[in-house]
Amino acid sequence: MIVWEEESLNDREKIFEFLYDFNPEAAEKTDQIIETKVENLLDHPLMGVKRELIRGRLLIIPEVSMIVSYWVDGKTIRVMRVLHQKQKFPIG
Repeated sequence: MIVWEEESLNDREKIFEFLYDFNPEAAEKTDQIIETKVENLLDHPLMGVKRELIRGRLLIIPEVSMIVSYWVDGKTIRVMRVLHQKQKFPIG
């Protein structure tokens, strides 16, 4: 099961709204890519990388320059954040 934490849903909404202003089709496609890549974690939960000082794992999505922070909690994937690669990633 995938659980999108409130902050990750807020991140997705901000990304979508930002892109939508410029290109609605790109906004839809980007959000779909993020969702599809996160769904892949159900079969491969350790696909993301571990980084020092960052809790959980990071799923890098180069197609849309995004990073998804997530935790594996048994059979549950908890998505914590969705950020653009150029954003400063919160530590902790």
